[in-house]
Amino acid sequence: MAVSGPSLQNAMLAIGIVQVPVYIRLARSMVLSLRELDFVQAAMALGAGNGRLLLKHILPGTLPPLVVQATLSIGTATLEAAALGFLGLGAQPPAPEWGAMIADSFKGGYAMNAPWTMIFPGLFIMLTVLAFNLLGDGLRDALDPRSR
Repeated sequence: MAVSGPSLQNAMLAIGIVQVPVYIRLARSMVLSLRELDFVQAAMALGAGNGRLLLKHILPGTLPPLVVQATLSIGTATLEAAALGFLGLGAQPPAPEWGAMIADSFKGGYAMNAPWTMIFPGLFIMLTVLAFNLLGDGLRDALDPRSR
C-alpha cells in the first residue's frame, strides 16, 4: 500500500496477497493427508495416472475445506478493507466505504452529536462478517464427510 498508493484496487490486491498463503498451506496439507488414504493408495496400485489421481480422488477431497476457508476469509477481508479505509488507504472519496465513513464521523466531530454516523457503518461491518462466518460454519457442517 505504501508503494502503490491509496485506492480500492490496491487495498484489495494487498488483502488478496496476504490471504493467498493460507489457501496454499491448506491445500498442501489436504493433499498430503489425502494421498496417504487407502482409496488413493488403491487407485495408485491399480495404475491410475497422476492426472486421474488428482482430478478424481485428490481434488474432490480438497475443495470443501477450501470453500469453507473462502467464506471465512471474506469476513477477514471485510475487516481488513474497513481498517484500511479507516486509515485512509482504501477507497478514496467520493467512493463510499464503511471504514472511511467511521473515520469521517470521528474527524468531523459527529461521533458525539450524531452517533449514528459511526454506529451504522460499524453495525453493517459486524453483520457482514457475522453472516459470512455463519455461512462458512454451515458449509463446514454440510461438507464435512466425518460429521455424517
